[in-house]
Amino acid sequence: MRPDWHPLKHVLFVCTGNTCRSPLAEAMFRELVKGRADYQVSSAGVAAAPGMPASKHTAAILKEKGLHRDDFCSRMLDEEIMKAATHVFAMSCHHIGAIEEEFPQHADKVYLVSEFAADDVLRGKDVSDPFGQGRAAYEETLRDLDKMLPSVLAFIEQTWKEPPP
Repeated sequence: MRPDWHPLKHVLFVCTGNTCRSPLAEAMFRELVKGRADYQVSSAGVAAAPGMPASKHTAAILKEKGLHRDDFCSRMLDEEIMKAATHVFAMSCHHIGAIEEEFPQHADKVYLVSEFAADDVLRGKDVSDPFGQGRAAYEETLRDLDKMLPSVLAFIEQTWKEPPP
């Protein structure tokens, strides 16, 4: 078996600090694929301080939806994380640029999370960063991700080809 072979679809969500947007997307996508053994879902940040909890508004919103994980800790995006991922979904074009500059060998699996959105208004749009803002900004981010993530799942399902062993 090749060392870079992945029996799972490993979906990675990336934002800046891995405390607001990407943990929301990770938790929501986990719920979308709940019970599916062929998915692994995680998140990371391009400028994360490792070991931080999700922001208070992110944690509160996820708790209300029954999706909060007490063991969540932010982590910095690195080569090992990128190598393990089969699909990387960035929250903004800036994140895509940072990922492609740091990890050019993985550029073919990096997408904007809104790239496949069914809603024309959201397609291609950066997910706004609620960091430092009030609860309403986090709820807006949640609503946008709620509309984007089913299209992310559909894209993966329609294009997935299991790598040869």
